[in-house]
Amino acid sequence: MQPDVGTLENALKAAQNGEVAAFNVLVQAHQRQVYNVCYRTLGNAEDAADATQDAFLSAFRAIKTFNGPAQGLRGWLLRIAVNTCYDQVRRRQRRPADSLDADAEQESTVADPNPGPEQASLTAETARHIQQAIDHLPYEQRLTVILCDVQGLSYEEAAQVMSIELGTVKSRLSRARSQLRTLLTEKGELPNAARRLQERGP
Repeated sequence: MQPDVGTLENALKAAQNGEVAAFNVLVQAHQRQVYNVCYRTLGNAEDAADATQDAFLSAFRAIKTFNGPAQGLRGWLLRIAVNTCYDQVRRRQRRPADSLDADAEQESTVADPNPGPEQASLTAETARHIQQAIDHLPYEQRLTVILCDVQGLSYEEAAQVMSIELGTVKSRLSRARSQLRTLLTEKGELPNAARRLQERGP
């Protein structure tokens, strides 16, 4: 069960005073969404788990610098997670090409151990095709789709998480949805499970 706002506010104040148990309350409230963003961004369960852990460790070290209410903590945590994922992506780019090929093969078959509600109604095959299509997007577009279309953040929230302008979010999302429509149509998935990508505007 999600803690109420009062509980989260008390936990935030205590965590900022160095109480680990209080910070764990915040972790429990946000860990699923942070993990899902990491998983869908990196496409690999092991990398996502590492990124999630690194993100929360960074958050714990920096929690005293957070100056907003507990309700604003989600965006702050996701920004840390996004930066952590970006660091992992940069490290991947420095790996040999054969290592990247092996990662790509593995990423296309890994099942999300914590699927969100958007995936629960889809068949495993369709979900795999959608994730493969997302994996083919450039990093910035992939992240924008994950935040807006998968995690349900508003354009404003996504802009804050990625530290970019609102117009940049919209243009990236428009291009990403166009590419996803093409990829999913080629797989024969668009008419059934992914019609929402066609119906949504930029």
